[in-house]
Amino acid sequence: MTESLNNIQSNYPALSNGLGKRFHPGEAIVQGLLFFAGFFSIFTTLGIVYELGKEALLFFQLPDVTLWEFISGTKWAPHANQFGVWPLVSATFLTTTIAMLIAIPLGLSVAIYLSEYASSKMRNTLKPILEVLAGIPTIVYGYFALTFMTPLLRGIFGSNVVEVYNTASAGLVMGILILPLISSMTEDALSAVPRSLREAAYGMGATKLETALQIVLPAALSGISAAVIVGISRAIGETMIVAVAAGAGPKFTLNPFVGAETMTGHIVRISGGDLSYDSIDYNSIFAIGLLLFIMTFTLNIISQQIVRRFREVYE
Repeated sequence: MTESLNNIQSNYPALSNGLGKRFHPGEAIVQGLLFFAGFFSIFTTLGIVYELGKEALLFFQLPDVTLWEFISGTKWAPHANQFGVWPLVSATFLTTTIAMLIAIPLGLSVAIYLSEYASSKMRNTLKPILEVLAGIPTIVYGYFALTFMTPLLRGIFGSNVVEVYNTASAGLVMGILILPLISSMTEDALSAVPRSLREAAYGMGATKLETALQIVLPAALSGISAAVIVGISRAIGETMIVAVAAGAGPKFTLNPFVGAETMTGHIVRISGGDLSYDSIDYNSIFAIGLLLFIMTFTLNIISQQIVRRFREVYE
């Protein structure tokens, strides 16, 4: 068969070249649309970086602002010439940590159940429920944290311990928000593991739980790691839940039961007021936004490196 094709190509070069170079209008249109989509995505990212960098540069050019104080100071009050961003960063890390302590174990458990234990009927029932959780507006989650989670925590630990606005309730509800994301991505990674690995483990006498934890889970490590990092990025960038439930006013604390303002919550609160253009509060928003972009961009790079490092290719 191969010799016949080679003979045809050698005897009729014009025919083979014509087939290879034949113009297909539909394919050209699709390629053009795909190229435009990719170019537009890159152009949008570059535009965001440019605007953030330009406005943030105006902030750091102010005579009272230093980069060292910005990244190391523990007090944030631009109107009082205090530019330490750590109170906002610490509150962001605190709510993110609480959220991931909820989302990671629950998300992994749900993914393992859907992938290894659930029947087709049960899987078709639970997955739409998770998708409904992912589709709820975050402002609804914010008021859920304020009106349900906070009273619950105050009832458990005492109203003198838990403030009305606190990072614990915001972090717990953020974990519920991120749970569908992590469980869905993890379930996809687990389902991509070949069935032959499971059958080999069963043939060696392993139980279903041992197979899931010792065979399937390590084989899907790259996808699971990517899901976790995407979840962390989602938690860091969450806005409305922390704006409603975490509290207002920067506070450098590691106590989850008191109010503290995150980076995104501060941007929402400040930008909602009457700010004059090129004021110190206005420019500080872009400095915080640039730092937030750098954090999430770094996490995405780490995610890509982890996927490349631990990717398993099966044939």
